[in-house]
Amino acid sequence: MSTTQLPVVLLDPHPRPLDLIFDRPTKERLSALGEVIWHDGPPAPAEHIDRHLPRTTILIGQTALPTERLNLAPQLRAVFNVESNFLPNIDYGECHRRGIHVLSTAPVFAQPVAEMALGLALAAARRMPEADAAIRAGRESLYGERDNYDSILLHGRPLALVGCGNVGRALVPLLRPFGGEIFVHDPWIHPAVLREMGLTPASLEECFARGAVVFLLAATTTENAGRIGRDHFARMRPGGIVVLVSRAGIVNFDDLLDAAAAGRIRVAIDVWPEEPIPPDHRARRTPNTILQAHRAGNIPEIWPRMGQMVVDDIEQILRGLPPMRCQRAQLETVMRLRSKPVG
Repeated sequence: MSTTQLPVVLLDPHPRPLDLIFDRPTKERLSALGEVIWHDGPPAPAEHIDRHLPRTTILIGQTALPTERLNLAPQLRAVFNVESNFLPNIDYGECHRRGIHVLSTAPVFAQPVAEMALGLALAAARRMPEADAAIRAGRESLYGERDNYDSILLHGRPLALVGCGNVGRALVPLLRPFGGEIFVHDPWIHPAVLREMGLTPASLEECFARGAVVFLLAATTTENAGRIGRDHFARMRPGGIVVLVSRAGIVNFDDLLDAAAAGRIRVAIDVWPEEPIPPDHRARRTPNTILQAHRAGNIPEIWPRMGQMVVDDIEQILRGLPPMRCQRAQLETVMRLRSKPVG
């Protein structure tokens, strides 16, 4: 009789409800892989986690894993963050040393966010929100003879991406049909890689000076927090468009709104320094803006894909193969991320 121990999968998925990310077929696939210790609702109590960690092979959730807790988990082979941010609550160096994969389901959001980014750029370029408001107020002009005075085409114009990770790589194919040069600033990607993708490596300053639309797609890091501000927006041509769909922490938010209020640029915003957005936030009264409440990626059809990606990669890992669907935490960069505050 075989004494091989079945893999143990421990779940602590808060804030993701189980039924949101695991449909029935995916739950069945997961259950077939070993013993699953299900948990739903609030974060699992510390005593629950510590009781099961010694047998755990796979952890699905945002559980804090300092070195002391990793010492309780000699069988642990992978951690899946389904909140989709690499949080500063894990000893990534120790996981790397022990060969524990730390993975995120962030790629599931790339396509919906990319599509929203393009939609926001087009809406800003053609003044769609203002035209809609004019019709509702009975102020529209026939064929846009008055309302289109500063509308622009994206066709043939240079476009710029600040950050070329999951969302950037999903957005690039959507931008190519416009036919303009695509500039990219991403200090974590070698320029040769960008050139092989048919993109033009550029400095941050060049992106703002040359891009008719600048898509802000970067995560907040120790290097770029609050870096983009007044001087960058002043480099843009009048009527330039900034689309912010990554992390609000990369910009000086007041400088961004000042530039929009002054009429120099148009701004589309999906992410905010404080969420929920405060009722009295000045952006609600700032002209030349299109405002969304962090909804670019949150559409129903993507949620089951999150669980499918996780189970796909668990199958790979249990076969002794590298995970291929979720995003890996890279030791060289993960501790620089500041998408969520430390502590």
